[in-house]
Amino acid sequence: MKKVILAVLFIALALFLALPNLSWAQSAPTTPSPTEALYKAKCAGCHGADGKGTAAGTKMGAQAFSSPAVQKMSDAEIADFIENGGPQKKASHAFASKGVSAADAGKLAAYAKTLK
Repeated sequence: MKKVILAVLFIALALFLALPNLSWAQSAPTTPSPTEALYKAKCAGCHGADGKGTAAGTKMGAQAFSSPAVQKMSDAEIADFIENGGPQKKASHAFASKGVSAADAGKLAAYAKTLK
């Protein structure tokens, strides 16, 4: 009787450890939101997927989104940077002419502040 109980416990433990690793037990990958997809397509090349900046972006002056300077900016100020290049009107960052609408710029501004 003890052998049967031990065998059942062993099988239960093995199933407990093995089942979560089976492919059908895995959760489906989440689809990025339209704003996340736009960020990945237009922004992540310089600002990085995590908002900390890539080597190229940092060299061009991109600040980490977690920096106090960026975090204290309003969404409207960040959206202006996205659309028009900010107060300096940096042409390399004027995405209004590169297919980013004002509404998208506002969404990207709010999304950027979540990348801390």
